[in-house]
Amino acid sequence: MDIFQVIRDRRSIRKYKDTPVEQDKIEQILEAARLAPSWKNMQCWRFLVVRDPAKRSALLDAFPDDNPGKKAIATAPVVVLVCADPAESDVENGIAYYIADTAIAFEHLCLAAHAVGLGTCWMGWYDEAVIKARFKIPEQIKIIGITPLGYPDQEPKPRPRKELSEIAYYDAWPSN
Repeated sequence: MDIFQVIRDRRSIRKYKDTPVEQDKIEQILEAARLAPSWKNMQCWRFLVVRDPAKRSALLDAFPDDNPGKKAIATAPVVVLVCADPAESDVENGIAYYIADTAIAFEHLCLAAHAVGLGTCWMGWYDEAVIKARFKIPEQIKIIGITPLGYPDQEPKPRPRKELSEIAYYDAWPSN
């Protein structure tokens, strides 16, 4: 699949088939995430792949009931916790680059998943302390996001996007 088509067609998936995800596909998308660029090539990201149904269920208490992604976490055959070690990055101009670096790797993961027919949904509304306790994630590690992973059981329509002319400027910032 062409990269521009992958970017154009990827959607947040919140409904999954109960079809198991092949290990080679999991490794393929993790490899795509591993290849992401990072601050001074420090590669601060870590990925916890949760396949065991009981362990996936243990995640649910960390999600508010009104979080629309909670059902996706409950039904997807795989959940990936995308984490970072801030000590393996730095801060420049007030920007904590472990977040940016891991976000790039996370997006690589999401795009690669779509390219091989899998769905994802970047989730950030959860109780990090609950998840870290349940999975014995070290204190210094930050959970940047979580995604269900599986075969989509829906085809969401594209969401509205701003026009390029509203967000891209050439040679100078526009005056108000």
